[in-house]
Amino acid sequence: MPTSHADVATEHASRYLQQLCKHWAHKFPVEFDPHHGTIDLSLGRTVMDADASALHVTVSTDEGGSLERLESVVADHIKRFAFREELTFDWKPATAV
Repeated sequence: MPTSHADVATEHASRYLQQLCKHWAHKFPVEFDPHHGTIDLSLGRTVMDADASALHVTVSTDEGGSLERLESVVADHIKRFAFREELTFDWKPATAV
């Protein structure tokens, strides 16, 4: 299963994790608390963990061609929530979740 991971430096990781989960909860299966969240999108699965200094995001999909699209969709949504700061998503290949 193609998987990638990004560690995004921010002091507002928990806020963004919760916002993204709430945003998609009406449309997709979502589970979250202030420090961990999972979203099962039609493109694939997103798993997030928040700590005091970063949001750790892992995306995975069954369709190899969709991984880059999933990375883009997740990053774009989080960046919209974080309009007060500039976030950097440096996606790297990761092991499956």
